[in-house]
Amino acid sequence: MAPFRSFPRFASRVVAALCLAAAASAAWEVPAGTVIGVRLKTKVADATAKPKDAVEAEVIAPVVVDGRFLVPAGAAVHGAVESAKPATKPDERAALLLDFTGIEIGGQTLKLAAKVAAVGNARETVDEQGQIVGILAAESISSRLDQGIARVAQRFEGLAEILGAAKGAILKPPDTGIAYDPGVEMELKLTAVLRVARESGPGPSAKLESLTDPDLVGLVTAQPYQTVAQNPPKPSDITNVMLIGTRERVEAAFQAAGWSTAAALSAQSKLETFRAIAEQRGYKEAPVSILLLDGKPPDLVFEKQNNTFAQRHHLRVWLRPEGYRDLPVWMVAATHDTGIEFSPENRTFIHRIDPKIDRERAKVVNDLVLTGLVQGLALVERPQAPKSGRNATGDQLETDGQMAVLQLK
Repeated sequence: MAPFRSFPRFASRVVAALCLAAAASAAWEVPAGTVIGVRLKTKVADATAKPKDAVEAEVIAPVVVDGRFLVPAGAAVHGAVESAKPATKPDERAALLLDFTGIEIGGQTLKLAAKVAAVGNARETVDEQGQIVGILAAESISSRLDQGIARVAQRFEGLAEILGAAKGAILKPPDTGIAYDPGVEMELKLTAVLRVARESGPGPSAKLESLTDPDLVGLVTAQPYQTVAQNPPKPSDITNVMLIGTRERVEAAFQAAGWSTAAALSAQSKLETFRAIAEQRGYKEAPVSILLLDGKPPDLVFEKQNNTFAQRHHLRVWLRPEGYRDLPVWMVAATHDTGIEFSPENRTFIHRIDPKIDRERAKVVNDLVLTGLVQGLALVERPQAPKSGRNATGDQLETDGQMAVLQLK
């Protein structure tokens, strides 16, 4: 009888072992169609790329499914060039197709099936197959000026020669190739389910101190909510980020995150801006219009571009008179320029922005956290902050009114 008395205990151990084995073999799923933001770590260009050339990237924001972190920020992504076709004729577009097949999570390389869905701040487009498609020279202002000069030449050949020489001295023909340096950001869309063995955590943000000091809440809610344009004086961008740290730490964090310092407004920077618009290219140090906070222009301006002036992430930073934990405090107004057009009212080109400015707040937070130079983080309610409004050029602004606070190290 003794063997039978021990059977229940033996059976319970078998069942427990089977349950553990089942749990170990189970996998969480990231659905097909999920978008993953990545940043290139290798350069890729249609003129030099060959099929099967390796392309490396890293995840820049964690992926959450049903409240679970399944892909952490910082995860390495592996891919390759599938095809590359430079433009060889004026009416031909360059094309580049990338295929991403692996991702490293928790020390393991998992099978990935993903195509490019969008390229951040790019002049190129992406088709339904994930192929990046280049621009035509004829689509640039520089080319349209050539067409206008050609029409003038039909009646006034000498004047056309003068205009052509002047234009040639100022503007270059647009480069229609596709060339992305390390740091260019993309959105990848999963074409098949990604299975992961366990929750991954968010990545670097898991190590951050949670800033819960009541004094910090009071400091945040006491700050001005909205900037004012210098000329004409109109309410403009809403403040949405606070930085705590020395100027050196602020500059180091943005540099590490791949942001550039904007040039001051001047005749030279305005000319370079015109060139960038006409040649349909980027200008990573492009100046920004002056916005005031408590009547003061920004102390720092940072931006992140790719290959077109029409689109860019950018933010203005003001040093505040108050400090926190004996450290300087900086207020930030961050927005994402998504297009550009000529404004007859302002007699200049103006940017159009993404109205949902909380997305740009998240962009700034993710970029800085990924550098490893952030010590603490908080998202603070501001009950009195406006939830909607318009900036000085008439763009709609929408926000939950919260302020992201980052203490730098």
